[in-house]
Amino acid sequence: MAQKRDYYEVLGVEKTASEDEIKKAYRKIAIKYHPDRNPGDKQAEEKFKEAAEAYNILHDPQKRQQYDQFGFAGPMSGGGGFDGFGGASMNMDDIFSMFGDIFGGHGFGGFGGGHAGRPQQHRGSDLRLKVRLTLEEINQGVTKKFKVRKDITCSHCHGTGAEDGSGRETCPTCHGSGVITHTTQSIFGMMQTQGVCPTCHGEGQIIKKKCTQCGGSGVTKGEEVVEIRIPAGVAEGMVVNVPGKGNAGHHGGIPGDIQVFIEEEEHETFVRDGNDLIYNLLLDFPTASLGGEVDIPTIEGSTLKIKIDNGTQPGKTMRLRGKGLPAVQGYGNGRGDLVVNISVYVPKTLSHEEKVAIEKFKDSDNFKGDSQTKKSIFQRFKNYFS
Repeated sequence: MAQKRDYYEVLGVEKTASEDEIKKAYRKIAIKYHPDRNPGDKQAEEKFKEAAEAYNILHDPQKRQQYDQFGFAGPMSGGGGFDGFGGASMNMDDIFSMFGDIFGGHGFGGFGGGHAGRPQQHRGSDLRLKVRLTLEEINQGVTKKFKVRKDITCSHCHGTGAEDGSGRETCPTCHGSGVITHTTQSIFGMMQTQGVCPTCHGEGQIIKKKCTQCGGSGVTKGEEVVEIRIPAGVAEGMVVNVPGKGNAGHHGGIPGDIQVFIEEEEHETFVRDGNDLIYNLLLDFPTASLGGEVDIPTIEGSTLKIKIDNGTQPGKTMRLRGKGLPAVQGYGNGRGDLVVNISVYVPKTLSHEEKVAIEKFKDSDNFKGDSQTKKSIFQRFKNYFS
């Protein structure tokens, strides 16, 4: 069995490529190796399928994230690798219908191919939303409601585009195939190319009498309140895809998706570092010197008592396992940690009595620090800038 190639290598894009760059790269390869342009060429067909598989993974934010993290052994296929299209067996027609929208809503009809003569099903366009979340919402997961203005199915014709149930008839231009053939003379002889029928736009049928409300499209402008569940553990820049909640497809087609882009609000207590949370603890001098117990806040709103050893130095960190944020949808290493960075507070002003008391300890060796302590502080200073 031939070894799978990296999906980014297949499409010829960098790992930092944008969604638009991935789509353009796939479109270019799909046109080049489409079976209708390379009849009987098994190698071209395999390259076409390979590119379709790569695009299927990389254009979907969630699948792409899993692939970046786990490679071909990604969890989406139940632990058995991606196996082409998430473990499912797909033929050429499946690929055509799955990626039809990449060519402007007309699929690969411009080349004829496996679905020539089959009615073209339109897919509605995707919508994009942004949502700002607090760390508390990210920790628990949250359901958000959005009032979305979008294309909805026409209530008058129920998405058919036809008035009073007038129905459809076979397109007189393409005779129901959805495509038209052009024959041209070239230096290589007579060449035939196929394109989407301009009359029926690839559907193979035309409406006898168009709906008076939607003009025959099957959709109208409207609003819908959409509830979207944001899973726990998401992070800034992630995209949550909500299938079937985007714009309605023309003529009863497939609705698009809603892509929710995640933004994080700055927290007044914690700083996020991956799934870890960082808390800066400011100790008073007596506690740092003598030791004791202090309360540490958690993202759930409760507190934890931790023990402070006597002689605790500024810059020391303590790690509370499993008290950070959860990994998104259970992927990764469970929950992160709560990392406590310790600082010691030095008062800016002192009363006369306080100054007198501190002066008594000024010449004590215990308050000067030994060479090992100085070396440790210097090392932490170097690590900060490394």
